[in-house]
Amino acid sequence: MAAYDVVVIGAGPVGENVADRVVQGGLTAAVVERELVGGECSYWACMPTKALLRSGAALSAARRVPGAREALAGELDTAAVLARRDAFASDWRDDGQVSWLRSAGIALYRGRGRLAGPGAVEVTGDDGTTTTLTARHAVVVATGSGALVPDVDGLRDAAPWTSRDAVAARRVPGSLVVIGGGVVAVEMATAYAELGSAVTVLARDGVLPRNEPFAADLVVESLRDKGVSIRIGAEAGAVKRHAHGTVSVTLTDGEQIDADELLVAIGRTPNTGDLGLDTVGLEPGSWLRVDTTMRVVGPDGTPAGGGGLYAVGDVNRRALLTHQGKYQARAAGDGIVARAKGEPVDGRAWGRHAATADERAVPQVVFTDPEVAAVGLTAAAAREAGLRVRVVDHDLAAVAGAAVHADGYRGRARMVVDSDREVVVGFTAVGPDVAEMLHAATIAVAGEVPVHRLWHAVPAFPTVSEVWLRLLESYGR
Repeated sequence: MAAYDVVVIGAGPVGENVADRVVQGGLTAAVVERELVGGECSYWACMPTKALLRSGAALSAARRVPGAREALAGELDTAAVLARRDAFASDWRDDGQVSWLRSAGIALYRGRGRLAGPGAVEVTGDDGTTTTLTARHAVVVATGSGALVPDVDGLRDAAPWTSRDAVAARRVPGSLVVIGGGVVAVEMATAYAELGSAVTVLARDGVLPRNEPFAADLVVESLRDKGVSIRIGAEAGAVKRHAHGTVSVTLTDGEQIDADELLVAIGRTPNTGDLGLDTVGLEPGSWLRVDTTMRVVGPDGTPAGGGGLYAVGDVNRRALLTHQGKYQARAAGDGIVARAKGEPVDGRAWGRHAATADERAVPQVVFTDPEVAAVGLTAAAAREAGLRVRVVDHDLAAVAGAAVHADGYRGRARMVVDSDREVVVGFTAVGPDVAEMLHAATIAVAGEVPVHRLWHAVPAFPTVSEVWLRLLESYGR
């Protein structure tokens, strides 16, 4: 048995950040990890995914600029693309991350972590040995989420790809069927189409349904230009994997689609099924509800697990994005340290803030071609929230910086303004390389910057960011 001030289950980027934060605050910490230190983002999501997409994006960008276009010869080198992806995934080795933990003064326990009552974590190693860790101040659940595989006839038996398989694949299939229309679905459709696969997307609920409709329209148009078949409303009814390896998907209308591989990308499920939640009065397999300091609460809103149980990242379902999970981790770490020292956790003093930016100021980029960069509320979501809004749109192609950036630049930007307070509550931009514009919008939304002050944030000319000036001119203030 070993005792620490804080025990974190899950050593992904979110768990690492909690542990680092509490150690910097003067507490001791241990993390428990059953796979690779660095987690989903480092090996099967953010980093390798974007590396997989980047080569195609760079090639597309060069083709849009005369002079550069003429210098191109041939197509993507698949082996080189996959090798670069492997490098960003550290070849699925976590030596560097383990070294960082050691340098940060964080203890690492390899194995499956499971709650064993308030303030206790049982760690079972690969060899079956068990170690019990006790936490003097907090146990933090940072176990993330896994791919959701629906109950479609034959689907599980067909061993479909999930996001992990698609990101880490050693070969590019000749044909690929994607079930789903969300971020993972369209990003992987983009990547594999650019690598030469014949891709079919079965988007029962539409493409990027949580984004502004114009974003989905532009992404669908681009995917179709790349040869991707987008089947809006199509639903898989049955799946069969054949002895020779190919797969058949029968739609609910009876049509059959055959492919070399199948990817399921319809959502996520919390990694809490074998976490021991029942030992602290919670339901195994459930998402964990938290307050703004990331402390787990029960159905009645009171602290659960003896008051020292926290949940950060995907597992609390507030915002399933790595950067938001790390933000939550900082808030949780500061709150744990403050409570351990008997200091107030008021959400205002620096270093003791509550997590509030994952309510209405969440930034996200969809790394398709074109990119979709969005923060805050869509126009529809703002109205559903009861806000009186004004929506201002502008054609990005009409901005001088976009014309310089690429011939035939196509894109659009939208600003959603709360008319009563005259602050921006949402922003979406779609177009090549718009991701780097997003943080300015995030500051405007999170900081609740009045529209009249945004006039004094002058965009440099000629850049695509000049769209902010055009949006303000259209707004008329």
